[in-house]
Amino acid sequence: MSTAGSTMEHRSTTDDSSNTIQDLEARLAQLESSLAALQDSQPDTNRMNLLVFEGSRDRLLASFVMATGAAACGMEVAMFFTFWGTAALRKGGPQLGKKSLVERAFGTMLPKSASHTKLSHMDMCGMGRFMMGKEMQKKNIADLDSLIATAADLGVRIQVCEMSMNLMGIRREELIDYPHLDFCGVAKFVDDAATANTTLFI
Repeated sequence: MSTAGSTMEHRSTTDDSSNTIQDLEARLAQLESSLAALQDSQPDTNRMNLLVFEGSRDRLLASFVMATGAAACGMEVAMFFTFWGTAALRKGGPQLGKKSLVERAFGTMLPKSASHTKLSHMDMCGMGRFMMGKEMQKKNIADLDSLIATAADLGVRIQVCEMSMNLMGIRREELIDYPHLDFCGVAKFVDDAATANTTLFI
């Protein structure tokens, strides 16, 4: 009887140990799965988004300086142009397509291209722009057109808000020829912002 009882007790201990090991393995697998999911949900530190709302020349210069600087450091950069920033992407020339009176007014009053944008401060009817341009040239600082070309070379993506284009009557064929230009809505920007470590509003 004593031997049988001892055997049963040994089996019970073995079963308990086996169950404990299985529980630990299951918990470990769950922890590994949770850790992997957490790592997947972490923002990518190698990505930057810039939401360009303003179309002033100084703000555009700042936007493209940051974009090209980050891209030169190996980051993946996307610029989302919306509202007044959208007009700065026009390439100049006559307005294209059939437009309403309000759309024509937007096209007339807004900058025809990046080179027609004004400074947000001290523009002084164009004198401020002229002075800044001369000073940038003197100190070998890249102008806006050069920065846009550099951004294209570095693979910076430009995403244009379709709602803003529709509101202001800006047609796709009126925008600059840029190799990484796409059209999207706010949902795309929100998705990009959720997966990037840095998002700036300018």
